[in-house]
Amino acid sequence: MVDDTEEQAWAEAGELDLRGLKCPLPAMKTIRALARMDAGGRLVVRATDPMSAIDIPHAVASAGGRVVSHDRDGRVLTFQIVR
Repeated sequence: MVDDTEEQAWAEAGELDLRGLKCPLPAMKTIRALARMDAGGRLVVRATDPMSAIDIPHAVASAGGRVVSHDRDGRVLTFQIVR
């Protein structure tokens, strides 16, 4: 269960809309965004490339971040990431 404070933090998280981009761009742009974030920063990433389901979690881990959750709604993959 997510408490109100955590829910508000996700609502205020940076968002990266990568829908329509093909591999390797979603992973590369996610890494670039993480590099600009402070420790503890939150990022929501949306992508439609099916390879993003594999590439983004690997890219996030290699950049020192963590995928907290991910969802699929039709073609759109949504990742909640913490640096």
